Amino acid sequence: MIVKPLLIVTLLLYAVNCCAQQVIPLYETVPNAIADARVTEKSDTAGNRIRTSGVTQPTITAFFPSKDIANGTAVIICPGGGYSYLVMNQEGTDVAEAFIKKGVTAFVLKYRLPDDKIMKDKSIGPLQDAQQAIKIVREHAKEWGIDTSSVGIMGFSAGGHLASTAATHFNDKIIANSIHTNLRPDFAILIYPVIGFSDSLAHKGSRKGLLGDHPSVESIDFYSGEKQVSAKTPPAFLVHCGDDKIVAVGNSISYYEALLRNGVKAELHIYPTGGHGFGLNNKTITDQWIDRCFNWMQANKWLK
Repeated sequence: MIVKPLLIVTLLLYAVNCCAQQVIPLYETVPNAIADARVTEKSDTAGNRIRTSGVTQPTITAFFPSKDIANGTAVIICPGGGYSYLVMNQEGTDVAEAFIKKGVTAFVLKYRLPDDKIMKDKSIGPLQDAQQAIKIVREHAKEWGIDTSSVGIMGFSAGGHLASTAATHFNDKIIANSIHTNLRPDFAILIYPVIGFSDSLAHKGSRKGLLGDHPSVESIDFYSGEKQVSAKTPPAFLVHCGDDKIVAVGNSISYYEALLRNGVKAELHIYPTGGHGFGLNNKTITDQWIDRCFNWMQANKWLK
């Protein structure tokens, strides 16, 4: 395998310290891009949330577990933020830290947010980055101690929409893939996800961000995950709260039901309270959804 220059430093540092965190650019040349000096990456803090916007150079930040507990499973984490910003800590790095304690290699995806100023087609920009992340992880699985049949994707809120899109549109040819690397995630973990873009389900801000003010019926259906599920869609674990006023719980229910209709294994946890955007900690209950997630992963042999 030929290792691209942008990964050489990462691979060398991994060899020295398997627990290091490394930032890995997704591309040497970003596809579907328009240069615009008006858009620059910036981060701010709102409460306890670190929010990043204006991403033009997408990356994955790798979190490697210690070698004595690494089990070969990997998960790519897509933070949420309504396709207008990314909650990089509570829905990204904090979650990655929880996974490496269980021996899972975690990659936090800093994906481009849809923007006509920097993209020729903003509707495919985030999905390009998710597919490229899967591609990089699989192509460097040997160096990183990853099993190519245990690469999952995870997303929160709008990041859940991106993760479910990656889980249902893995055959879409929107990135360069000359060696035909498998872009299908082996599992999906969807936490209070945006799924459907129909009026009855849609988080209007996410739909507008990805598709604009007046999307066609065809584009709404295309990006409504519950309408794109097939027998080849990977198994999923879903979490939502019944009192979520931002993203209706019907999003998770509709995706779960679509998986069942197509014979795909799925597990859905609906908590009565907790609202939206709680990350790892739903403070209204004593149960920890991440523990239920680990149980599900162990039952499916992604945790050993």
